[in-house]
Amino acid sequence: MANPVIITCAPTGGIHTPTMSPHLPITPAQIATAAIDAAEAGASIIHLHARDPETGKPDPRPETFMQFLPVIKQSTDAVINISTGGGLGMSMDERLAAATHASPEMASLNMGSMNFGIFPMLEKYSDWQHDWEPAFLEMTRDFIFPNTFKTIEYAIKTLGDGHGTRFEFECYDLGHLYNVAWFVDKGIIKPPFFIQMVFGILGGVGADLDNLMHMHTIADKLFGDRYEWSVLAAGRHQMAFGTQSAMLGGNLRVGLEDSLYIGPGELAKSNADQVRKIRGIVENLGLTVATPAQARQRLALKGGDQVKF
Repeated sequence: MANPVIITCAPTGGIHTPTMSPHLPITPAQIATAAIDAAEAGASIIHLHARDPETGKPDPRPETFMQFLPVIKQSTDAVINISTGGGLGMSMDERLAAATHASPEMASLNMGSMNFGIFPMLEKYSDWQHDWEPAFLEMTRDFIFPNTFKTIEYAIKTLGDGHGTRFEFECYDLGHLYNVAWFVDKGIIKPPFFIQMVFGILGGVGADLDNLMHMHTIADKLFGDRYEWSVLAAGRHQMAFGTQSAMLGGNLRVGLEDSLYIGPGELAKSNADQVRKIRGIVENLGLTVATPAQARQRLALKGGDQVKF
């Protein structure tokens, strides 16, 4: 019998900007509400970024995170996963600051350097709420998102060894799986570990279902039964890829970080709407959705009572 499907929700991220949707959570109160509602809708893991409440710009400061982390923890049993991707252009120390302060059960970690091109979104908008938005997007035309073997190991040892935090290893291309395998072979990454396969970012693997099948096949060859895997896809591919992952025995991620839409041309009014939609699909396939307790057990997490918020 198939394992229950772990649904992760990423409420705000660090890619979309306030002009793109009035429903994108920006303030700590909005992020907390979005996270709690998503958990109530069926997400067992909440993947969190912070935003400057005045401008909506990605914000690495621990004090911003601490305005919503305790609120979420007090209101839901969901696993809280703090991003170490941060915002494009941040240093690794900035990206790690909130997680090392809060000592969460989970944190994300990108598993390779890559071109990370979000500049094509410039073509879709003309009137911007904030000056930083077009400059932020344009910057990625000549930008490499750095995740070297040195900085990856630094993050694993700082958060993993130092705090007992486990990771959502984000793999944007086939080579990133082999990077994970190298750390596994060296004993630096220990099972069970959680692989998040990411599709549809310009500079990473394309949103083609054949790519999903191939990455899943290679991951199985590399890791066998030592890992859990999940899939997210950008934009209009979000629901199709989540569905395919569930059908293959995997897990999935939704949220306004990955897509601002609920259907063709229709902005999602909330993260919870996306969670409810994919949960309905999963359950209509005859599958069940994992509880936070089930996610903790399968991912060997330290427990919500071991965090510092």
